[in-house]
Amino acid sequence: MTSEITYAEVKFNKPKSSGTKSEPPAAPKENNLHQSGHSFSKLLLTSLLILLLLLAISFFIAFIFFFQKCSYVHKEEKATRELTHTQLECVKENSTLEGKDWSCCPKNWEPYSSNCYFISNGFNIWNDSEKKCLRMNAHLLVINTKAEQDFITQKLRINFAYYVGLSDWTSAMGKRHWQWVDQTLYNESATFWHQGEPNNPNEHCVMLNAVSRKWGWNDSPCNEVHKFICKMMKIYL
Repeated sequence: MTSEITYAEVKFNKPKSSGTKSEPPAAPKENNLHQSGHSFSKLLLTSLLILLLLLAISFFIAFIFFFQKCSYVHKEEKATRELTHTQLECVKENSTLEGKDWSCCPKNWEPYSSNCYFISNGFNIWNDSEKKCLRMNAHLLVINTKAEQDFITQKLRINFAYYVGLSDWTSAMGKRHWQWVDQTLYNESATFWHQGEPNNPNEHCVMLNAVSRKWGWNDSPCNEVHKFICKMMKIYL
């Protein structure tokens, strides 16, 4: 009875190997987390690349728009200059320039000495007035002598004010520094301010106006709208 029990124990020992490899153990949970993190990184990188691509396209479109706008403004300014100078009024004179017998100003400009003057019909702030003068190859009026001021004021309407090319900036010490638009030196001994002017450090631009029918300079806020006067050198032919 005892040997039969022993035989039974040997018979039910471990089964023989089938010759095939056993399956590897399941991957640890940490590997799954690593794969998930890697997928998230790829998704984030793809999103950033798409965002950068969209930004690049936006900048490219903006650049094209800006370039077209600049080209349009340049063509408009060129057309304005050409239109201005294709209609000239000339007089024959003894010019000191060799081979130049005619002095000319654009049509509807006023000639005086070696310069031409344009008196606007419309109104603008100071900066836009200077821009309009520049488009006509001129600057806002720079006054150098009393005779020049007297000549131009005879052409003006007494009930309007006219911007000239003088403005200032205030230093940290509170001193006002006046500057002509063509960089001509501001000469305090050749100025034509109304009595008591300039009187307001917050008014940085200058206009010509008449007080009691007497013309003079007055400081003015630059964002007020007034008529304006342009000045350019005569064209010699």
